Amino acid sequence: MADVSKKLAKTKSPIKYEGISAQGFSHPADRAAAAAIRSVPMLDTVVKRLTEWTYERRLKQILLGQAVRIDEGQLPDVYLLHKKCAETLDIEKIPALYVTQFPIGNAMTVGAKEPTTLVMSGLVVGYEENELHSVLGHEMVHVLAEHVSLNTALELIRMILSGLMRGQPFARLPISAIYYVLLEWSRAAELTADRAAALAVNDPLVVCKTLMRIAGGPIKDMNLEAFIRQATEYDEEEDLMKRWSRSGQEIGSTHPFPVRRVKELVNWVASGDFDRIRSGSYVRRGHEPAPSNEFNSAFQHYKTRFSSVVDRAGTGIQTVIEKITGWLDGKDHNISDEVDFDEEK
Repeated sequence: MADVSKKLAKTKSPIKYEGISAQGFSHPADRAAAAAIRSVPMLDTVVKRLTEWTYERRLKQILLGQAVRIDEGQLPDVYLLHKKCAETLDIEKIPALYVTQFPIGNAMTVGAKEPTTLVMSGLVVGYEENELHSVLGHEMVHVLAEHVSLNTALELIRMILSGLMRGQPFARLPISAIYYVLLEWSRAAELTADRAAALAVNDPLVVCKTLMRIAGGPIKDMNLEAFIRQATEYDEEEDLMKRWSRSGQEIGSTHPFPVRRVKELVNWVASGDFDRIRSGSYVRRGHEPAPSNEFNSAFQHYKTRFSSVVDRAGTGIQTVIEKITGWLDGKDHNISDEVDFDEEK
């Protein structure tokens, strides 16, 4: 375990990754699943419809109506970390940043056309500066990797299921199918974002520590070495029933379990990719390589799975989308009355 820590603990000198492309460090499942979603006509139609400018603005008004904007005049130290993440990843247009009252350490980024990051107050109050920096870097890559359109669609569908379609089990089925497709992609996208967080703070151990504290709470004196050992034990579990049980528990979540995320990040650093990117050897925007055989294989896997989901849902998807469109257009319901903010953001 000491060897792992030495491998992870790198120098902390600031680095700017000029023109870096997310394809150079994206988790393979993230890229393949996202491409598969966009290749299935009905799925792609749903995502595009839900991320139209009108709906995106409405979503942000709902979320930000309960939040405080962070800028040079409001929590300037937090804004400086946010700005530093954009500079490190060479993102010219800095997303808007807001904080909302919520006691857990969490954040989200929505808005395909105008990305906006919303951090929870528990993160700002309870976490150390480098941990907050790590989370902001994690969110910034959702912009760089063009995750925000799918994230926005996912959040809208979550709100629809908890509002408009609550108590309508049969009507929920088609849109729930799309929701679980987006959840499967989202869990892979989080693994990409963890890699970017390590690049943003120039220290994978900070990301691992942040994930430990997200799992256990911002408690002092927790042992990171012990948590990394726990992540290794979790990954190497041989009991098939336990592995099956954990996959069933994770399937309804937007994020993989923190122990799995730590293990995935440790493996990525151990592969040498973190060092390679830090040394300046990374893929630039506009120079992305052609898809590899590995990517094509994963893409076909996800496309088959996602197409099957849409086929099973059948024509019900179109009916539900028409109903959702009327709701989002404000013809049938007041959107703000239908949203449940009690669920985890």
